[in-house]
Amino acid sequence: MIRLSWLQFRAQAVAAAAALVAAAVILAATSPHRGVNAGFYHWLYMAGIVVLYLTPAMIGTFWGAPLISHELETGTYRLAWTQSISRTRWLIVKLGLAALASMATAGLLSLMVTWWGSPIDQLNDSRLSPLTFGARDLTPVGYAAFAFTLGVTIGLLLRRAVPAIAVTLVVFAAVQVAVPLGVRPHLIPPVRTVSALSASNITAVGDGGPGGPGGGAPNTSLYVGTNAHIPGAWVYSSQVTAPDGSISIGPEPRPCVSGSYSACTTALAPLHLRQVVTYQPASRYWAFQFAETGLYLLLALLLAGFCIWRVNRRLTR
Repeated sequence: MIRLSWLQFRAQAVAAAAALVAAAVILAATSPHRGVNAGFYHWLYMAGIVVLYLTPAMIGTFWGAPLISHELETGTYRLAWTQSISRTRWLIVKLGLAALASMATAGLLSLMVTWWGSPIDQLNDSRLSPLTFGARDLTPVGYAAFAFTLGVTIGLLLRRAVPAIAVTLVVFAAVQVAVPLGVRPHLIPPVRTVSALSASNITAVGDGGPGGPGGGAPNTSLYVGTNAHIPGAWVYSSQVTAPDGSISIGPEPRPCVSGSYSACTTALAPLHLRQVVTYQPASRYWAFQFAETGLYLLLALLLAGFCIWRVNRRLTR
């Protein structure tokens, strides 16, 4: 059964290996490790991120969705299930071989792109940013496992390859948008700090005349609490409150008619305002990597279990 599954999956495996070799050659030839020029490498940097987000999606749509739906659509499952191999073993071998190949492909590609982009990531201090986080280190492995089993599950339910491919792509894209927005921020409780509001955290915007920040316009407006200087952190919110916390001052402009920017910031001093920042520190990068990857692997296992149950209980010969 393993040999038969490998023969059926051989074309996809060869194509993936060729793509990985091509990626390795391109990344090695353009490595920025000897001297980073962010402007020159920007498009390659962004291309690497795009490729790592697309790879799990392509695995789910073109490897996962047709894996079982093609068998059901063509009727070849009837022959497979009348042999000495049980349905459970047949499905486990098919799922296991292709899932391992999917995770290995995404993992090796992520390893290469992470290595290539690490000097630029260090300059940008952006490892926790929503854009780069999902295209680095472990998370693409979890995405690939989930996308593959999602495609298999949808194909099993729809029993048609082409509709399964389309639905898998839509559902996976929706999950990739929903998790960073609604799930990732809650995987680990954030840190909350309260400190005295400093002038460096206040942004001044002039009235369009010559009195911008540091100038002398008579109607300078202050935006308080809009900046939180925490290197590498993922900042959820930054608010300004009174000492007792009862007054919340949002980012709306507060008019200051006393003159210059420095005079305006001085006028705020007697208010003893405090800045409340909610954030995830840069040191939690790997904790988030393991947590999100584990979440996707758990979802993949649940979907695989559902597929085994469905094949054994609901599908007839």
